[in-house]
Amino acid sequence: MTATPGATPTIVLVGHGMVGQRFLEALAERGLTATHRVVVLCEEPRPAYDRVALTSYFSGKTPEDLSMTDMEFIERHGIELRIGDPALTVDREARKVTAESGEVFEYDVLVLATGSFPFVPPVPNKDATGCFVYRTIEDLLAIEEYAKSATTGAVVGGGLLGLEAAGALKGLGLTSHIVEFAPRLMPVQVDEGGGAALLRTIEDMGLSVHTGVGTQEIVVDDRGVVTGMKLSDGSELATDLVVFSAGVRPRDQLARDCGLTVGERGGIAVDERCRSLNDPHVFAIGECALASDGRVYGLVAPGYEQALTAAAAIADDEAEDLAFTGADLSTKLKLLGVDVASFGDAHGATEDCLDVVYSDSRSGLYKKLVIGRDGTLLGGILVGDAEAYGTLRAFTGSVPPVSPESLVLPAGAGAPAQLGPSALPDEAIICSCHNVSKGAIRGAVTDHQCTTVPEVKKCTKAGTGCGSCVKVLGQLVTAELEASGVEVDKGLCGCFAQTREELYEIVLALRINTYQDLLDRYGRDDARGGDGCDVCKPAVGSIIASLAPTIGASGYVLDGEQASLQETNDHFLANLQKNGSYSVVPRIPGGEITPEGLIVIGEIARDFGLYTKITGGQRIDMFGARVEQLPLIWTRLVDAGFESGHAYGKSLRTVKSCVGQTWCRYGVQDSVRMAIDLELRYRGLRSPHKLKSAVSGCARECAEAQSKDFGIIATSNGWNLYVGGNGGATPRHADLLAQDLDDAGLIRLIDRFLMFYIRTADRLERTSTWLERIPGGLDHVRDVVVEDSLGICEELESLMTDHVSHYADEWATTINDPEKLARFVSFVNAPDTPDPVVGFVPERDQIKPDLPLLSIGMRTTDTADVLEGSAQR
Repeated sequence: MTATPGATPTIVLVGHGMVGQRFLEALAERGLTATHRVVVLCEEPRPAYDRVALTSYFSGKTPEDLSMTDMEFIERHGIELRIGDPALTVDREARKVTAESGEVFEYDVLVLATGSFPFVPPVPNKDATGCFVYRTIEDLLAIEEYAKSATTGAVVGGGLLGLEAAGALKGLGLTSHIVEFAPRLMPVQVDEGGGAALLRTIEDMGLSVHTGVGTQEIVVDDRGVVTGMKLSDGSELATDLVVFSAGVRPRDQLARDCGLTVGERGGIAVDERCRSLNDPHVFAIGECALASDGRVYGLVAPGYEQALTAAAAIADDEAEDLAFTGADLSTKLKLLGVDVASFGDAHGATEDCLDVVYSDSRSGLYKKLVIGRDGTLLGGILVGDAEAYGTLRAFTGSVPPVSPESLVLPAGAGAPAQLGPSALPDEAIICSCHNVSKGAIRGAVTDHQCTTVPEVKKCTKAGTGCGSCVKVLGQLVTAELEASGVEVDKGLCGCFAQTREELYEIVLALRINTYQDLLDRYGRDDARGGDGCDVCKPAVGSIIASLAPTIGASGYVLDGEQASLQETNDHFLANLQKNGSYSVVPRIPGGEITPEGLIVIGEIARDFGLYTKITGGQRIDMFGARVEQLPLIWTRLVDAGFESGHAYGKSLRTVKSCVGQTWCRYGVQDSVRMAIDLELRYRGLRSPHKLKSAVSGCARECAEAQSKDFGIIATSNGWNLYVGGNGGATPRHADLLAQDLDDAGLIRLIDRFLMFYIRTADRLERTSTWLERIPGGLDHVRDVVVEDSLGICEELESLMTDHVSHYADEWATTINDPEKLARFVSFVNAPDTPDPVVGFVPERDQIKPDLPLLSIGMRTTDTADVLEGSAQR
């Protein structure tokens, strides 16, 4: 591309989404930002963000967390990023773009990355109050606000975004429905068998699915507000909120208006270099582009390839390998905690291909591989377990070194092949988002001296897209380092060369009961005799606490050396809040509480001026306690029969329950009694991370047991035990470990499961992550705790018996020890002086932290000497 002699050539980019940002990075990598003026016209009120992870906003991520734009990068390369100023018109003859602000930009190269817009079916009242689309952060903010006054939501569309939207509505507390015109969910990615497995799992989560029906009309009241939907089968669905997620269409209106060639069904037509067919100065990339193979690609990975191709063309780099002629549509997703993946020829369109299928509808598993007549792996579909996705996708197009059957059978059902990174050819694509091969990753280690996954990510961009390849990436880096003779440090931290699991075994076998003894005997040479670090001290403290009665240590975490190992919350047996106050959460086993107990909590909250809230774990949280008030509050709670709820510790939090057969006409077992028994048994059990549980009295699953670390669901024959669930930032559906257990059998298996987890998990590793990481996964855990394949079940049960028999309430222990009470002051040299920064203001007849007071500090000269002795430093 040439510019007017003497003038700085200008590249104008219209659109700043994920693909647009990757294009800017590609320009910078080729040095074009140094030789060109680069102008970006961005329509949205914020720069590029991770639209793939959009739904994680409802799991706690902020818009800032989702941002993909490093403003330092923008400034360093002199890029003119104009937020909220979209392009309105293009004059191709004059080569000018007019923005909404009225400013006109001349260009030498125009790149259109305008993305797509949500398709909304042309049904009556589609624009009514209560109707939304699911595409941008602003859409999510609007849905979140409207949902506050809604009780039921319906999503039109059962594809990827539709399922994510339904999960988001459920997370917002709405009864959620999914309406899909196709006969199955995710019709593009999965076949009939995969759709059936997905349907069963999603319905088990409490979502209602309506497939094979379309939306005919949005029903509204006389104010024009949504009240329901009419479906094509004649039925009606009552709903307060409707989200349209029925696919997307290319945003090509700007191109149409200026006379660029577009496809019959939309999309700006481009050649193999992503250049417009009728204007060599205009390029189109991402979801607005109709590629040379006649397809519009809606995935981010092809968009990234197009961004690289366009940058190469602008730089006059005619390298053949940067022509975009098509893309791999493989994808791995986690929807509502369910793994779903498809790759290659997933639907078996290749002539004479064969299917190898494993299906277990009870567990929600479906695995299908499409095999050519010559044994070539052509593609596949994985639902419920996509652990092998990275390896299988890399083998696509080649003949795997093992039989296809062994690649889909679960452990224990045919000795599945464990194909590690060494089995993959160098040309295998590991990261499809950035088209990074195994050879490139190996080269990052051997040629560029990368020794960690973050370093390899920075060097190759592998793992920085959707993230589905990160596990294989880590295996490759480790394997390459080991093959090069480099010792891979798997130690817990800089103080210990051993893993947490190895330290646990050392402590148990040698009955080591102090951190200092363990550090001096088994720490790294330069760490022995030292003070340790913030990583290993709480980790070892947790190990010692979990084994305390067995190894002869004190089970009280504030006793002696143990106190110095604790993190802030454990240090004061309460949860530190944002203004320096603490919350107090008494244990309410199974969520059952008497009127007298409620009155006591109410009186305490009233007398100490505390904010009260009912938690998701079926107990009552009291916020706003000053550190010196904690023992006074605990004393009144203990006197009334309450004890610590361990909301502050890496230990058992709650065991939720429904009312069970005692009250509910659907209940088949006494879920409340079982929840109380379990909570009282496992209370205070220190573990690598927090533990949550629930007991449901029937298959309707009102206690949400399948989203817990260990969950129990009643059957007419006993209890089903599920493990490894998680309902937090990374949701995971729990796996069935055993079924139809009697009371004693259930408790025995939970004892074994928890102690095996505590024994083998990494530091700060939830059971969900541990279950996916541990070699052999669920089947190995089942072999160990059910079949006793390692012969350790008697020891695991004994360890739990020791814990149960030696349990003591930490609050009661503290208030009965004057020496321990001395720590509960704001300032050690002025114990009667409250912290002046901890203040509150009224809100909704309660209190909330006075954050302006916190920012001002209120730290005057008069209190300077007092604050020198702050116990909270």
